[in-house]
Parts: sequence; structure tokens; C-alpha cells
Amino acid sequence: MKKSKAKVFAGRRYLLLFAVFCMFMLLFARAAQLQLLHADFYNEEGSNRHIRTVEIPANRGVITDRHGEALAISTPVYSIWAHPKTALANPQSVADAASVLGLNKNTLTEKLQKRKDKQFVYVKRHVFPNIANELEQKKVRGISSAREYRRYYPTGEMSAHVVGLTNIDDQGLEGVELAFDEWLHGSPGKKRVLKNGRGTVVGDIGLVAEAHHGKSLKLSIDKRIQYLAYRELKRTVTRHSAKAGSVVVLSVDNGEVLVMANLPAFNPNDRSNAKVNSIRNRAVTDLFEPGSTVKPFLIAAAIESGVYKIDSKIDTAPGYFNVGSLLVSDHRNYGVVEMKTILSKSSNVGAVRVALKMSQKQLWDQYQSVGFGQLTGSGFPGERVGKLASYTNWNKTQRATLAYGYGMSTTALQLARAYMVIANDGVLLPASFVINDQSPEGRRVMSGRTAKAVRNMLKGVLTKEGTGSRASMQGYSAAGKTGTSRKSQNGGYSKDNYIALFAGMAPADKPEVVVVVLIDQPIKKDGYYGGEVAAPLFSRVTEGALRLMNVPPDIINDKKRDLLVARPREQ
Repeated sequence: MKKSKAKVFAGRRYLLLFAVFCMFMLLFARAAQLQLLHADFYNEEGSNRHIRTVEIPANRGVITDRHGEALAISTPVYSIWAHPKTALANPQSVADAASVLGLNKNTLTEKLQKRKDKQFVYVKRHVFPNIANELEQKKVRGISSAREYRRYYPTGEMSAHVVGLTNIDDQGLEGVELAFDEWLHGSPGKKRVLKNGRGTVVGDIGLVAEAHHGKSLKLSIDKRIQYLAYRELKRTVTRHSAKAGSVVVLSVDNGEVLVMANLPAFNPNDRSNAKVNSIRNRAVTDLFEPGSTVKPFLIAAAIESGVYKIDSKIDTAPGYFNVGSLLVSDHRNYGVVEMKTILSKSSNVGAVRVALKMSQKQLWDQYQSVGFGQLTGSGFPGERVGKLASYTNWNKTQRATLAYGYGMSTTALQLARAYMVIANDGVLLPASFVINDQSPEGRRVMSGRTAKAVRNMLKGVLTKEGTGSRASMQGYSAAGKTGTSRKSQNGGYSKDNYIALFAGMAPADKPEVVVVVLIDQPIKKDGYYGGEVAAPLFSRVTEGALRLMNVPPDIINDKKRDLLVARPREQ
């Protein structure tokens, strides 16, 4: 009896062990199945359901004009990305995504096939939120969206050359966007999230690092005057079928750039048709020979050197003469003239005779001291220094041509800064594209007496007898100089291509602004002299700028005087 019970107990024990063994074998087989036969499937499922660290985008700082009007802002957009293996395993998802995004299904499939070993592939960058929402509603597998920011420029092409632009990753490429990229960019943050099988974030786990948004930047540009200048520049370039043009307006008090307009221009919000030739800021990158606009600095050098006085007279008869093989000539014989007539009539003969009586160093010192051949201090990317060769290498012919602005080169901004010395009673200031909290420290490079004397002489340029009469305004006095320079070509000078210039300041006795106008290659038959092409543009831009700045008119004719008497001033 006892043996029978023992046998039964032993049988049950063996049966239990066998059952345990079978269960172990089943578990082993299942583990082998999971790890060997279906490893790819479960690895993919695991990659679709796990914790990830994602970037929190940082908003780029706003760029505004001097009055707080937006010139560049960042707007939210979405970039569509894919996990290639998951997407390819669901052909309908690829088809749906292609349809929503306006892509070719076969092209998208081929792109994912080429990158199927990667975990992350961009499908399309910077789509509008409604597109991302539509894609989300379709619940496509393996394709998701990530929030980013895209730069938008409210003023478009009007101020594009100053503000610049960013690339698709929100990094500065041109202009102020590039110069102040670190200030504007900020730094993205990070957080840990849980994603579902479609790669969609289903929950936030925790913050790893906060995002720090970029800082705002206030430029010195005045959007109102910028618009006025751009509109008038476009009208002038179109009227004279010119190749290009620039307008620069500086504040005399602090050297701030109020306006910098260029043509050709480009639309930074739509770069599909933008040409390299239209993107550069010509006012700081393009060099030209300043021609007769340099003569005021010649006269200043003559007075400062003591070789000439303000009321000295120069004999220009018979209206031409030779300096070596160089023939210097005027439009006609002006005879014996005063220093101011050299400017008002733009006499090359008078200018060269003055230059040849001074030492080379005296002339070079004055040109160099007002900023020719140097950076303006603006810090603008790509700014060029121009050319002003050392006086030790000049010969007599070079000294003669430098008297009327040939044999040297400058930019529109550099020329405007030089004229600011005359407007600012002999003090040189750096140019600036941002608002200065404190007045910059200037450097005296010309006596106040000489600067005022030259400024008074430049008033005569705008009289009926002067070359710049078309630059005169109804409500404001001005002082300035015309210039017409031949463009260099094949080692010489073109007979048909010119640059028309006008540089000046207003109001004449107490200048608020310096304005430089440059029109590149106006069609000759429509007029090409600075006094014909650039001077009228100077008049329109300068008068409009002064009115927008609330500068009181300093010229009141009889009708205006009667009106003011009849109607009391508003308080």
C-alpha cells in the first residue's frame, strides 16, 4: 500500500517537472521568436514608443526702426519630418503626406528609401500651421511635424539691403541680420517627451533646459523717410533707365543712418527670383570715383594749409591747360574766379591749379582725415574701404586728377560721412545703423571756421548760376555739390557710361541731415550730369525728410509769410 502511494507521488512529481520543463521551453521558444525572428518588428515598435529629448525653438529677436515699427519679425511655422522605415511600411501614409504637402509621391518615396537607415529626415521645411494641422488629422504613420520660426519682413524690398535676411535655419546671412546674429538669435531649449507609434508627442515628461529668446534690436532707420527715399529713387532710376542707384541719409548730430535705399532690390519674403546682383547693399559695397563731389575737401585743404585764403582768387583762363599729357578743361573760360566759384561752377581748371600749389601731403591729409580710404565705423558686413593711395607714390598727374575726384574710390556711405564733417563744423563721427544711447565721441579733423566757410560756398552750387540749381527746395536752404564721373572700363574710362552724384546737407546754416544720391549709368540722351539726374532726387528726398522730422522751414516766401501771419501757430 505504501509502495503504491510512493509510486503515485513520484509520478506526479515527474509530471510537474515535465510541465515546468515544457513551460520553460515555451518561454525559451517565445524569447527566441521575439529576439531572432521578429527582432526588426519589435525594434521598430520600440523606436516608435519611447522617450525622446526634443528641441524647444527660440524666437529670433524683433528688428524695428527708430520709432519701434517692425522691420523683421519671426512667425511660427512647421517643418515636416519622417522616420523613413515607419513611413515606408505604410505606403498610404506616404501618399497622404505627399498629397497634403504638394509633393510627388514617387519622389518622396525615393527620398525615404535612400535614407531608410536614418531616424530623422526632413520632408518639407517651413509649412504654414494649417498644412501641419491637416497632416496631423490624417494620422499618417512615420511622418510628424516640428514647430519652428520663419522670418518675415513687413517692409519687403524697401529696406531689404539694410535689414538683410536669414537662412532656413534662422541664421543671419546678410545685413543687420548677419551683423547682429548672436544678439538676435537666442538659444533653443530642450525637453523630454513621450511619443506614440506615429511619432506624435503624446506627453511632456520634463524640462531639460529653458529656451532663451533673442533680443530685440532698434535700428536708426526711419521707416517713413526710407519709404519716401525708395519711392523717389525708383522713380528716378526708371525715368533715366539707369542701371542702379543709391540714397543715403545721415543724421548730422550723431552719424546715425536714417535712410539707406538701393536699386535693384529684392523681396526677402520671396527669394525665388532674387539675383545675386540685387542682394548686395551697394551703398557700402560698391566703389566709385567721386568726381567733383570731392572738391569741397580740396578747398578745405587749401584753406587749412594756409596756402590759400577764403577770398583768394584763381586764374582759370583760358579754360584749359595741360598737366603733362593730361588735358584739364572747363565747360568754358571762367577767367579769374573766387574759391567759391570753383565749387559753384565746378571748375576743374581752378581745382587743379589749387591742388598743384599745395604739397601732396597737405591734400592727402585732408582727404584721409575725413574718412576716405577708411571704414566708416558702421560695422556693416561687406563694407569696403575704398582707395586712397599714399601721397608718397603720387606724380603730378595723379595730384591733378585727385583734385577733381579721379584716381581714388569711395562708397556712398563713406562720401556721406565725409560731408558730415562739413555739416558738423569740422567734427568726424562714425556712422551707425543702430540707435546711439549716448552721443558718439567725435574727432575734429577740420577747423570750425573752415567747415563753415566751405558750407557757405556750397550754398552757391544751388543758386541759378550753380551746377546744382535743381537741388534747391521751396521751404529749406541747402548746401551741396554735384558730381559726374566716368565709369572705369578696360583700364581706362568709358565714353558713354557715367555716375551722376549729388552730396549735400540741409538746412544750410544748421544742417540736420546729410544726403548723398548716386545714379549709376543713366541713359545719356535723357541727361546724365549730377545736376540733371541726382540733384532733383536730392531735393525731393531732403525736403520730405526734413518735414517728416518736423524741422521748421528756414525759407518763407511772401505767400507763406502772409499765411502764417493770418493763422496763429498751433501750440
